[in-house]
Amino acid sequence: MNPANFDFHCHSSVSDGLLPPAVVARRAADNGVDFWALTDHDDIGGLAPAAEAAAEAGMRFVPGVEISIEWRETPIHIVGLGFDPANPVLVGGLEALRSGRLERARRMGEALDAIGIHGVFEGAMGYVTNPNLISRAHFARYLVSIGIARDIPGVFQYYLAPGKPGYVDHRWASLADALGWIHAAGGVAVVAHPGRYKMSGGDMRKFLDEFKDLGGQAIEVASGSHSPDHLLHFARLARHYAFHASRGSDFHGPDESYVDLGRAAPLPPDLKPVWRLID
Repeated sequence: MNPANFDFHCHSSVSDGLLPPAVVARRAADNGVDFWALTDHDDIGGLAPAAEAAAEAGMRFVPGVEISIEWRETPIHIVGLGFDPANPVLVGGLEALRSGRLERARRMGEALDAIGIHGVFEGAMGYVTNPNLISRAHFARYLVSIGIARDIPGVFQYYLAPGKPGYVDHRWASLADALGWIHAAGGVAVVAHPGRYKMSGGDMRKFLDEFKDLGGQAIEVASGSHSPDHLLHFARLARHYAFHASRGSDFHGPDESYVDLGRAAPLPPDLKPVWRLID
């Protein structure tokens, strides 16, 4: 059966989302999503409760994860879908990624302390629900709470983006690492929200060339953070590379996301939807 509304990119409190996995599942179902993936950052601890809640809501579920990588010094995210969550290669790779996050967070706190914003590491930890994973989003929520900026995008723009005073570089996985883990677990690799990366058109094509050479099969064409021009542009690239197309809200929580669950733009009808690789 063809899904009427699939959403293959969102987050729960297991990573940097605001809601527990089961609550995200119920919200997705209430919004009319009929095929859903939870894709927490570098962690698959929410998949079991998400799958249970999805089944109770009558919604089809696919295991997902969003893996942090670095390609030519550019941070990029790769979504994995439809894998075996017990696969030791994937589990071990994600554990290694998470182990470096806490040290990066401490250095971010030190960097902000150096410009006169004190106690940010401790404040950000107060927003963390999974002790194994702290992200820039937790820092952003704390900085908004103490009035440093009016909203989350403002914090990223002035403090937490590359080149800003609170940004700390971190050695993430390579593209080959991430695709290797996903494929070892029998999953499908997808380029997440490509419109968000600060890359020239030429670099994006070089990246997609390498992604395809390594066995990448899909690209997120419709994303909550994509403009209509982004959607048209990445639809063209999906056709050029013969990629399947994915769709996801990138939902993190009410009042903090570009769009709600299931509300990303529809895919152009001529594209091959990524669920065909999983169904």
